[in-house]
Amino acid sequence: MNLNVSCRRATELLSQQLDRELALDEKAALRAHLLICRGCRAVDHQFRFLREAVRTLVARDDRD
Repeated sequence: MNLNVSCRRATELLSQQLDRELALDEKAALRAHLLICRGCRAVDHQFRFLREAVRTLVARDDRD
């Protein structure tokens, strides 16, 4: 298992995990990368924020 992941690959995995379950080796590599990369952690937080914002908007729209 290769835990060395570039920022580009980490960002791809962050995006993909929104749509599918990552494989165990992908999860491990991503977690290892996030431990050492502040920039990719910021991208992760941004994705999480956007996902929650969309959920909130959809829920609000469903109530109207």
